[in-house]
Order: sequence, then structure tokens, then C-alpha cells
Amino acid sequence: MNVDFDELDQPHRWYGTNLVGVPSLLLGSAAFNAHPVPLVIAGTRESHMGLFALLERSQDLSEAQDMFTHYMAIAFGLRKPDADELRSMGASEQRRWHSSWRKLLQGWGMDANGVAGAVLKGWVESRFGLVPSFHKAPLVRFPSPAWVTYLQEKTASRHNNNNIHQQLDLLYEFCQWALRRGLLPGVTPQSKHLQLWRGSNRCEEQVVAGRLQNRRCIVRLNNLVSFSLCAQDASVFGDWVFEVQVPVCKVLVFPGLLPGQVLQGEQEVLALGGNYEVTARYA
Repeated sequence: MNVDFDELDQPHRWYGTNLVGVPSLLLGSAAFNAHPVPLVIAGTRESHMGLFALLERSQDLSEAQDMFTHYMAIAFGLRKPDADELRSMGASEQRRWHSSWRKLLQGWGMDANGVAGAVLKGWVESRFGLVPSFHKAPLVRFPSPAWVTYLQEKTASRHNNNNIHQQLDLLYEFCQWALRRGLLPGVTPQSKHLQLWRGSNRCEEQVVAGRLQNRRCIVRLNNLVSFSLCAQDASVFGDWVFEVQVPVCKVLVFPGLLPGQVLQGEQEVLALGGNYEVTARYA
């Protein structure tokens, strides 16, 4: 048997574990993005049936937001304890409320290559089997200093505790619930894609088929990426702008989904990556 040793040290070619029932190689392919199917993180809704029963009774997105944030605060102890409570807690318990889905998203908004970004990418890796391609540096061959840094940061206790993966599971399922009810303007319950844009640099490294100069090509995006709702906003973030049809089932956060200041960027959609067929233009 012929063995391609160059492929054996590239994790995105051999990593296959996930909790959504679609093979990871297929989930990260341009073929899946063209013909997506709904995704469900195994066990999440079954473990939190009360939350989704409440959501079904909500009258609008604002009411659903209140239900979601209140449930998360109670289920994961996200309320800041008062002074008397703090005195009765151990050191680790005092810090528990700091580890939350909200702080992770705020950290991503400040620096997608920081510790919060590593935890989010690690969650995508765990639940969907999509391996990151960049964290502070290209994640190409394994092992490497870049991979060691990523592995250390994605397991750092600063963010990766308080059942943070389960919190993100619920955030994903809440987002999918909202999208299936047409709560994002321009999206209907039957919609399979969102037309989005992404500004990018170092694009030649991302191309896996075709050429940027020909406008139509396939690029490999990181396992979790930010998109913009319009090309003008996307052009601020890179020399090239990609027009992308992103499957609804790959969206984690869309503008207006969550109350308060969550992501620093305006009109930002956070979605799973992989290989995407794009229309590229030089900004």
C-alpha cells in the first residue's frame, strides 16, 4: 500500500470525531456547503428540554433572548456572586462565573487568535470534527510550535471550564432554533444559505482549487470564521473580498441574536468554516 506521509501529519486529513452524525471530511467540503443538511449536536436538546419548551412559547426574538440568557445564568451559575456568597466559596468556585459563552464571544471580537478564540476553535473541533487551519500562525504540520501553542490555549483553565463546551452547544442550538423560525431578516424557515462576505489577506495560502484571478475558486477557511452581511463591511478586513454562500446550519451567531454587546464587530456572522467555493474580488 502506498502511504502519503505528507498527509499523515496534517490533522485536517485524518481527524474524524464529531457529535453531529455527518463525517467530518464531508462536513468540511465544498460539496456539503452546496447541498447542506440540518445539523444537531447529539444530546443537547434532550438534556435541556425545558429551555426549548420555553422558547416555543416565546412571542418574538426579544422574549426568546430573555429566556435563553436567564436559563444559561441559572444552569451554569453565570451570575456574579455578591460579597457574602464569595466569602463562602472556594477559590475555584469564585471564578466559575467568569467562564461563559458571552465572555468567549467578547474575547473573539477583540482577538480571534487569543485564548478565547482557541477555546471556540477547540469546541468546533470537538463537536464538528473541523480542525483549525490557523491560530496565531498556520496550523499545517503536526506536531509544530504553532500546534503546541493552540493546544495549550484551547485547554487553558481561564476560559475552558464551567462546562464551556455545553454552554456553546446550547448557543449553537439556540441560534439554529432562531434561524429556523426566520428571526434573521431575509431568512425564511426554508432557507438553506446566507449570502455573506469575508475580507481576507494571505489568500493564496487558502486556495485549494482554481485561481483568485479567475474570480471563482475554492478556498479553505479556518474552522470558525467571521463573515460580514455586506461586501463594503468585509472590504475593511482584507485585500480580497470573498462572496460566500454559507449554509444556515453552519451559523453560530448572527447580528441581533443575542442581547447586549457581544461581538465587537458590527453586523458580524460567526460560522463554521471548511472548504468554500467563493467569488473573489480584489478590494
